[in-house]
Amino acid sequence: MLSVKKVAESCVSSSKLERIPSKYMYLKNKSDEDSVILCDEEAQNITIPTIDFSHLISSNPTQRSKEIQQLGRACTDWGFFMLINHGVPETLREEVLRACKGFYDLPEEYKKQYEGGDIFAPIKCGTSFNANVEKTFLWRDYLKCHVHPHFHAPSNPQGFSETTEAYCKKSREVIGELLKGISISLGEEENYIHKVMNIESGFQMMVVNFYPRCPMPDQAMGLPPHSDHGLLTLLLQNELEGLQLLRNDMWIPIHPLPNSFIVNTGDHMEILTNGKYKSNIHRAIVNKNATRITIGTAHGPPLDAVVGPATELIGEDNPPAYHAIKYKDYMRLQQSKELDGKSCLGHVRI
Repeated sequence: MLSVKKVAESCVSSSKLERIPSKYMYLKNKSDEDSVILCDEEAQNITIPTIDFSHLISSNPTQRSKEIQQLGRACTDWGFFMLINHGVPETLREEVLRACKGFYDLPEEYKKQYEGGDIFAPIKCGTSFNANVEKTFLWRDYLKCHVHPHFHAPSNPQGFSETTEAYCKKSREVIGELLKGISISLGEEENYIHKVMNIESGFQMMVVNFYPRCPMPDQAMGLPPHSDHGLLTLLLQNELEGLQLLRNDMWIPIHPLPNSFIVNTGDHMEILTNGKYKSNIHRAIVNKNATRITIGTAHGPPLDAVVGPATELIGEDNPPAYHAIKYKDYMRLQQSKELDGKSCLGHVRI
C-alpha cells in the first residue's frame, strides 16, 4: 500500500493542492460528532495539569509528597499531564526526532521490508492504523518497534538504532519514577506497580507517527478518537501541534510547554486501579502547513502478564469492575479492528 508520505508528495507534484484521494476522506465517529472543538482562545483557559519531575524525585519529603498528590489528581481528573524538568537532555530529544525524520526520508523500497506481517512483529512499518478493515484511511504513516525487554530497530539510517535505543532507555527511567509516584498516590509503597506488573521485564513499544502536510486537513484525520493500551504513554513531538483531548464533550487542543513531554494513562492503568485512574480518549488532527512527527513510547507489563484489578484496590464496597485479560490478547484485540474510542475496554468491563 502506498504510504501517505508518497500520497502527499503526489498531490504536490501534480498541483492538486486542494484535493486528497476520496479514500482518505475521514468518516466522523460518535466522539467526533457529539463533541465541539475549543478554539485556541477558549483552550487557553483549560490546560492539562503540569507535573514537575524534579519535585517528584526530590529528596525533600514535603516537596515530593506535594508533587505525588498533584500526580494522583492528574491521573484521577484528566488521565493526561505535561511533564517538565524530566532530565532527558534536549539534545537527545532533538537527535531522536531527526533520526525518525531520517527514517521516513529513506527510499520506499527499504521501508517495504518492514510492511505487513504479524501485529507482534518486532519492527513494523505501515500506513493508517489497520488498513485491512478500515473503511477510510488515516493521514498517517507509522513505524512500530519493540524496544523492551529486547531492543529492535531498523539499522538505517545511520545512527538510528543507537539514538532510539538511548532515548527509549531514558524514557523507561522517567516512566519508572512516575509509576513509583502513582503507586504512592494509590496508598501503596513506591515499588508496588513495579512488583505486581513486573515492570523490569515489562513491554515497551516505540511508535513513530508521521503526519505529512495535508491539503484538506478538515477532511482527513491523523488518528481517530481512541485510548491507549498499557499503563503509561510518553509522547514527544516536533514543533507542530495536533493532539486533542476529549473532556466534557469538548476537544481540547494540547499546547505542550517547551522541552516537555505529554504523558497519559492507558487502559491497563484503568484496569489495574479498578477505574480509579481512567484512560482518556484523544485524537491527532493534521495540518496543511508542515509535517508533524511524534514519538510515543507505550509502557506496560510483559506481554504474557494477566492484568486485572489489583487485589489491594478492590473490596466489598469496591468490587472488580473489569475482567482480567492477558496483555497480549488485549493488544491483539485492539490491533485487529478500527480505532474507536474505548471500545476495547468495553470487552473487559463487567
